[in-house]
Amino acid sequence: MTFGFAPSSASTSTSADLSAASATPVARMLEPAEWAAAGIPLLRNPREVVSGLHARHRPQPATAIVAVLDPDERLRASASFTRRPAPADGWMFRNALLAQLRRVIPHDLRRRTPVRTAVLLYCRDGEARWTEEDGAWMWGLRDACTLHGLRCGAYITLTRDGWQVLGEGRGGRRPSTDSAPEPFALSEAPPPPIRTGGATSEVLRRAAAR
Repeated sequence: MTFGFAPSSASTSTSADLSAASATPVARMLEPAEWAAAGIPLLRNPREVVSGLHARHRPQPATAIVAVLDPDERLRASASFTRRPAPADGWMFRNALLAQLRRVIPHDLRRRTPVRTAVLLYCRDGEARWTEEDGAWMWGLRDACTLHGLRCGAYITLTRDGWQVLGEGRGGRRPSTDSAPEPFALSEAPPPPIRTGGATSEVLRRAAAR
């Protein structure tokens, strides 16, 4: 189940951080080719994940949502926060993401191999195509995952045009920044009971038992 939700403003930035970021407007970022070469695991059902996070957090532009998924792609924890108006810097984004992860879920640093995956959904204005700000979020997500013992998962943008998994070419028109949350979010539903067959199989089983 989901046990973490921390809607707050990212408060990890200090005046020294902002001064350093101003000196280097876009620092510590990943280009799309670097991200694609990093072996980021693909989401089996990205729309389900996006719809679930959108329904839970109802993000507005400049909102970042970091979520932790288990190996079955069920949502275990998530947190949302508002990006501060400062130059894009992967190091600052890393600190903000790491602070949120530490609030909502224990680290997995004792494991030899990470089993849980963190994904990032960033709601912003503008077009869906990659920007340097996206590159800084990618850098921050990758580094935060390493420091928290998680697998680095997908980076997803949410704009007026819809959602887009950057580096994969997958996306859709709904949800978007203008759409209403869907009434039922599959990614937050409890795991379904184990079934051995569909409705037809159940009918046949009952008939055989008579």
